[in-house]
Amino acid sequence: MNIYRNKIVWKTLIIVGATLIGCISLYFTNKLAKSVAAEEQKRMQIWAEATRQISLSENENEINFCLEIIRDNTTIPVIMTDGDSVISVRNIPDSKVNDTAYCRKLLAEMEAKHDPIVINLPGNSKNFIYYDDSTVLKQLAHFPFIQMSIIGIFLIVAYLAFSSSRRAEQNRVWIGMSKETAHQLGTPISSLMAWLEILRQNESNETYVAEMQKDIDRLMMIADRFSKIGSLPTLQPGNLSEAIETAVGYMRNRVSSNITLDVKDNTSHAVMVKLNASLFNWVIENMIKNAIDAMEGKGCITIKLNETPKYAEILMIDTGKGLAKNQFKAIFSPGYTTKERGWGLGLSLTQRIIQNYHRGKIMVQSSEIGVGTTFRILLPKSE
Repeated sequence: MNIYRNKIVWKTLIIVGATLIGCISLYFTNKLAKSVAAEEQKRMQIWAEATRQISLSENENEINFCLEIIRDNTTIPVIMTDGDSVISVRNIPDSKVNDTAYCRKLLAEMEAKHDPIVINLPGNSKNFIYYDDSTVLKQLAHFPFIQMSIIGIFLIVAYLAFSSSRRAEQNRVWIGMSKETAHQLGTPISSLMAWLEILRQNESNETYVAEMQKDIDRLMMIADRFSKIGSLPTLQPGNLSEAIETAVGYMRNRVSSNITLDVKDNTSHAVMVKLNASLFNWVIENMIKNAIDAMEGKGCITIKLNETPKYAEILMIDTGKGLAKNQFKAIFSPGYTTKERGWGLGLSLTQRIIQNYHRGKIMVQSSEIGVGTTFRILLPKSE
């Protein structure tokens, strides 16, 4: 609980910290942009005054000084007109200077952004200076969006890191619980084996002993499965048809007489795939139990084995209550269940065994409410 609370605190701190950094940064960036804009406006006023003085002064030093002020502007785009035509331009690409349409468009954009500066000349004539923001000011205008993007990426990375850490911790807990379960099962299994030996001494118990032996073997296999969770399983080439028959054969004697289990092998030869027999049996049993629950204890389950050039295909068809389309993927999520007392781990575990361990695929191929569902499993064929 403390670890969980600490994670919530850290997540909250990161979000609040990132938000504060973003707000402070945006505030100062906006303040800087306004300062630069005001400075550029002053520079253009001085530029306009220097232009006016050139037309009035006859002193060569004054004219040179004014020209120096004009030449000093190397960043702010400027267009000077007499009201009807363009007199001069500055800091506009040379390739665009003689492009009348471009200059008119730029002039309109400048006028919309800044009021033109009026230069009063002798003889009641006037010139007008239009100017645009400098490259630096334009970059500052886009900088907040860049900042927000960086902060957004930071938050996403932080979220993914925490989510990954949480999943890793959940996996460790799951693995630890599984191994502890396997360890705890060892004691009652040993005790049952001892009692079985006692029962074997009486020949009249032979039938019961045989079935009890199967159940003890089953418990031992389950303990073995749990002990191997978290470890990479060993895969061996195996006949898929035989593996299915083994799993179904065990379940046939342990399901209700109202359930029909039918296996149809549509292949003309043995289909070999790389399997971990214990885990694959787990898959088939989980799928059968899931189908039985969907049929509410009465119906037919058909397992079809087909093959494609690259894959062995298993179709698990039930006559259950069916699924809505929005459940096709959700049912494989850990914790998702439609049963009141279900844990929602069966199909999730099945998917992990097929995809992560056997490099296969499992999906809902089709389903119809009130008719049934078809699951499809694909396993790579071994060469």
